[in-house]
Amino acid sequence: MTGTLNKVMLIGHTGDDVKMHYFEGGGSVGRFPLATNEVYTNKTTGQRVENTEWHNIVVRNKAAEICEKYLKKGDKVYVEGRLKTRKWQDEKGNERYSTEIQCTDFTFLTPKDQNGPGQSAGGQNQYQNQSQPRQNTASNQAPGIQHQEEEDDLPF
Repeated sequence: MTGTLNKVMLIGHTGDDVKMHYFEGGGSVGRFPLATNEVYTNKTTGQRVENTEWHNIVVRNKAAEICEKYLKKGDKVYVEGRLKTRKWQDEKGNERYSTEIQCTDFTFLTPKDQNGPGQSAGGQNQYQNQSQPRQNTASNQAPGIQHQEEEDDLPF
């Protein structure tokens, strides 16, 4: 294989509400922590072990605004994106590193009030970052917009 791949897919619960930062040019960035859990039984002791891993999720522009509006602490969400490590200096001048998930696609998995704004029939919202090329699917639409697939003559 000649290419490389940087892709992350997570399903977890938000650890806090989305924190927004707005820029002068009109852009915005939203950040929130996402917890994923691993549960297994220790074969030696027979005890159940649960590990929680925390991930820093970063969403941009319209996606960030949608997350801010609909995601609340504790909500379950599917996040797809890529890993990005940033290097920075702390207040003491030490070099520090942060690894984040740059979100390109997400689906809200926590059912909300079915009559609420932006909800699809299944109680799930999907969003696909428009800057990423992708086939024409319902996830390309803003939350709550139903998309009709074109019919074709294929028997399958």
